[in-house]
Amino acid sequence: MAYQTIQGVRVWGTPQPDALSQAKTCAEHGNVVQALLMADHHKGYSQPIGGVIVYDGQISPSGVGYDIACGNKAVRTNLYAADIKPRLSAIMDRIARDISFGVGRINSDKVDHDLFDDPDWTVYAAVGKDVHNKLKALARDQLGTVGSGNHFVDLFEEAGTGQLWIGNHFGSRGFGHKTASGFLNLTAGRDFLANAPGESMDQPPVLLDLHSELGDMYYRAMKLAGRYAYAGRDYVIEQVLSIIGAECTFEVHNHHNFAWQESHNGKDAIVVRKGATPSAPGQLGFIGGSMGDISVIVRGKNTAENRDSFYSTVHGAGRIMSRTQAAGKMNWKTRTRSGGQISMKQMTQAVRDFVVELRGAGTDESPFVYRKLQDVLDAHAETIEVLHVLKPIGVCMAGADEIDPYKD
Repeated sequence: MAYQTIQGVRVWGTPQPDALSQAKTCAEHGNVVQALLMADHHKGYSQPIGGVIVYDGQISPSGVGYDIACGNKAVRTNLYAADIKPRLSAIMDRIARDISFGVGRINSDKVDHDLFDDPDWTVYAAVGKDVHNKLKALARDQLGTVGSGNHFVDLFEEAGTGQLWIGNHFGSRGFGHKTASGFLNLTAGRDFLANAPGESMDQPPVLLDLHSELGDMYYRAMKLAGRYAYAGRDYVIEQVLSIIGAECTFEVHNHHNFAWQESHNGKDAIVVRKGATPSAPGQLGFIGGSMGDISVIVRGKNTAENRDSFYSTVHGAGRIMSRTQAAGKMNWKTRTRSGGQISMKQMTQAVRDFVVELRGAGTDESPFVYRKLQDVLDAHAETIEVLHVLKPIGVCMAGADEIDPYKD
């Protein structure tokens, strides 16, 4: 087996002490079946990113986290990268101009969608009319916006075939963030719309009995946020297809911050994956690297090790440097940074060397802050197979110093 078990936690890749400590804390609270760390793991809020906690009858709002249903979508188009390379710069300019990154919406036209008539909106109405109206308005305002942080829209050239792919990465935006903070507030006896609780990053997980009133409400709200995230990623992909003048011939779409009801070893379980991609046998996943690295389409294997992973794998390369370490501390009054380990010149040169058209992004998203994707994929070689290797040719993200409370 490629994983090791450390104090009950199954760990793929090189153990990171701070993330391992968080996983052990999660394993010690509630009805835990198994705690696991994928090879891209690093410290997160309560449950580590790249962490998977399997529960018997419980769900964890802190485990799913604030960016409910963050995930990836990738589509193969009917074009080849060579078809668009002569106009790649102009295409990337249009993507940056026409798609809403960061805070706000570039295009004032809101996106209509039948999910706004979804019966699960009654969850918010049950909390209060004000909660329902505010969250629905926020959801309408932000549907189809990408946000900032590590959220992106990329164009790829497939290795070996030259085919053009489009990928994106973001979640349920402010709607998901307010949903997460709201249920964390309710469990602490606070008002749903109060500010997000300011607990320690290393706090024990917040747990709800799935069949309790509050647990059922959270589960329904989480699934609604999941449908919302799918709709947003679908909309942005359609925008890019229109900009390029291409059609989709194949798609892969996954959440990686979510809780799933699944059956493992003949028993029902709730699998909370934070920064981890589902990888059941035959299941497809899109895993993104950095702007200076490959991304891949993978398929879950039918192996004993994949069963031991509770059908989970990495969601990306995994950070090895925090945002502040990379970019420095921001002084918002002077809008200057100090103390960063990565310069804009270093990032620009790295992206140029990888032959990528970049729009936006700061040094906190540079290739230097991530592991190499192949290294973490190798750690999971017995659980997933790589079907398509994608090299980025165009990357678009929010600007370097965009203020966005929902960015991670």
